[in-house]
Amino acid sequence: MIRFENVSVTYDGAAEPAVQGIDFTVPEGELVLLVGPSGTGKSTVLGSVSGLVPHFTGGTLRGRVTVAGRDTRTHKPRELADVVGTVGQDPLSHFVTDTVEDELAYGMESLGLAPDVMRRRVEETLDLLGLNELRNRPIATLSGGQQQRVAIGSVLTTHPKVLVLDEPTSALDPAAAEEVLAVLQRLVHDLGTTVLMAEHRLERVIHYADRIALLPSPGARPVLGTPAEVMAVSPVYPPVVDLGRLAGWSPLPLTIRDARRRASDLRARLTDVVAPATDGHSPQGNAVPHTEPPHTKPEIPAPRRFLRRRPAHPAPEPSTPHLAADVSALAVQRGPVKALRHVDLTVAPGETVALMGRNGAGKSTLLSALVGLVPPAHGSVRVGGTVPHRAAPRELVRRVGLVPQEPRDLLYADTVAAECAAADQDAGAAEGSCRALVSELLPGVGDDTHPRDLSEGQRLALALAVVLTARPPLLLLDEPTRGLDYAAKARLVTVLRALAAEGHALVLATHDVELAAEIAHRVVVLAEGEVVADGLTAEVVVASPSFAPQVTKVLAPQPWLTVSQVREALSS
Repeated sequence: MIRFENVSVTYDGAAEPAVQGIDFTVPEGELVLLVGPSGTGKSTVLGSVSGLVPHFTGGTLRGRVTVAGRDTRTHKPRELADVVGTVGQDPLSHFVTDTVEDELAYGMESLGLAPDVMRRRVEETLDLLGLNELRNRPIATLSGGQQQRVAIGSVLTTHPKVLVLDEPTSALDPAAAEEVLAVLQRLVHDLGTTVLMAEHRLERVIHYADRIALLPSPGARPVLGTPAEVMAVSPVYPPVVDLGRLAGWSPLPLTIRDARRRASDLRARLTDVVAPATDGHSPQGNAVPHTEPPHTKPEIPAPRRFLRRRPAHPAPEPSTPHLAADVSALAVQRGPVKALRHVDLTVAPGETVALMGRNGAGKSTLLSALVGLVPPAHGSVRVGGTVPHRAAPRELVRRVGLVPQEPRDLLYADTVAAECAAADQDAGAAEGSCRALVSELLPGVGDDTHPRDLSEGQRLALALAVVLTARPPLLLLDEPTRGLDYAAKARLVTVLRALAAEGHALVLATHDVELAAEIAHRVVVLAEGEVVADGLTAEVVVASPSFAPQVTKVLAPQPWLTVSQVREALSS
């Protein structure tokens, strides 16, 4: 169905090809997972299937890509629309209408389908993706994860023969991700749909793949094989594979079930080891202060004036405030939607709190309230003693910084170097401060690189470096690992741990259960705008089938959360 014949793509002005030596076939009715570190060209490979590369992106494509016999060099994206459905990393760039139902119908209207067919398919897709209650909602009022499901649904209604998906579960909560992947599996198995998908959260998707195409490094030829074959040599792998490598299991497990069947000896070895602390300590054993509960809800891209413009002198260290954040009985109304209801949350200096919950639960709205972007309908919000929505921007940015889901809200310069220079100036930081952070988070990215030429994960890391340059006492991150590979996530964890150790308070809205297990002292679970759980990470995630990390599921009832904990225990 999809055929790559010695394909290479070189973008204008680039010294080296973004990808080269791409030569493999995706048969009809097969799901092929494209994996590899950030920046190795996965999005370029996907774009070449839909014709976006090179017709939209520019550059030179050598070799040949055919889809259902059509050459993408001679067929523009609109001439492939009846065959290929594409969902990119950024759902907002995908939408052309205002409401959910209109968006689901738009692609079919473009193809000239009959009204009765369109109506039936819209209803089927609303049910498949759990969107029925959102059918009349304006897309702009949806959370990032809800928008992702609408973007996927708008492609499914046209019944394409080929689906091309770039990070389709990156903004979805665990339950929604499972639902979407189950739908994709049904399309592959029952309807013979061909799926080519790139995804960094391998723990979610690897067991759905028929084959894996690994791009090990920029410009390298892909490695093709079954999931087990490729995971044995891949530089990126999910925690269950990492645990299998640590335990010496062969073949490596790909699912929780496979790993649990082999884990009895490992559990026995860990029986006499002191279990990770659950008495006010982080997963890594760092003592943290006990505090009150939190709460949140999703949405709203942050205006640059609040997030980007910094005072002309360095932000103060967070040693003086008793609390970094104090939220009491907070309620937020968004039109007809009660986004937050009676939320109480305190965050102390040095504490890392993970906000979790399904899409639309209120996580991003809570972050927006903490940075002053939305006013309370009831209750109060204080950040370092300041009321955020009443504070002047220059005062507020000394106390809090937000890295939003969409990094482009913060990035407006033409090069990485220019972004860093502006961040240093805005923060009153020493020259080179931002660039040093970029080098730590994004090794190998050049000064002259345009932010638009970075992958989604790389742009997010750049935006994080921009905000961190000011070293705010309270740092808010909305889906900070979206688009990051495991190595980039590990670098991020190192930076965030260092900030917490220095006394900075961190609040992360995330669907990444592995990140929460690795770094959070506390987990707060939100549902329908209310806090439904608030406690130490080990206590909350171990008790949850949805939010438990892979290691916890494999080694239960023992309370281990991460591979790094197990590795440290076995070596002690």
